[in-house]
Amino acid sequence: MIPIDKSVIARYKKEGIHFEILVDAETARLVKQGKDIELNDVMASMDIFTDSAKGKKAPDEEMSKAFGTNKVEEVIKQILKKGEIQLTTEQKRKMQQKRTKQVLTLIARSAVDPRTHNPHPLNRLEKIFEETNYHIDHFKSAEAQINDVLTAMKKILPIKMEIIEIAVHATAQHSGKVCGYIHSLKQLREQWRDDGSYYAVIELPAGLKPDFEDKINKMTHGEVEIKVIERK
Repeated sequence: MIPIDKSVIARYKKEGIHFEILVDAETARLVKQGKDIELNDVMASMDIFTDSAKGKKAPDEEMSKAFGTNKVEEVIKQILKKGEIQLTTEQKRKMQQKRTKQVLTLIARSAVDPRTHNPHPLNRLEKIFEETNYHIDHFKSAEAQINDVLTAMKKILPIKMEIIEIAVHATAQHSGKVCGYIHSLKQLREQWRDDGSYYAVIELPAGLKPDFEDKINKMTHGEVEIKVIERK
């Protein structure tokens, strides 16, 4: 169960009766989208109210009349799927800030300037996003909003989502460490050479290239060759 002081009200009216439950706004939103989440991770309590502020619980007969059952879990599931989540202005603001950060972080993983292929850092994307006046929907997933946000940002900033293939060739001294790290990424092919060196090709969102190069160079003390061989 979540703390009551962090919960919001999910409200649903049926057969002229108001029903309310106390939920976590984010996980309740995921349930409305069809995600299978344990009720303990959604609810502040398993109580069903007609007026949560006054602590008035819904009688069994009213639940049966409205939902065809008075089984608490079944009624809660219906309210979650069909009801409205009530947020304060401050809660909406915080959720919108969080969702905006999620959308822009996802974009930053692959966003580049198509003229130079240099990544657009997150702080630049945040500044440009502010200029678009685009309204992020805090109830809609970050992934579902990427294309619309990109369309708005392209009016101001040259931007392209790019995936790159990178070839890595590490000396024998560092081949083991590099191989271990490469296996944690999306590896396309690899080859151990007669001199003990290690060669691999990986696929990576273009925005992650600087971090990847920094980690590999530190791991090998610069004794490595890194080359972009294809852009998609």
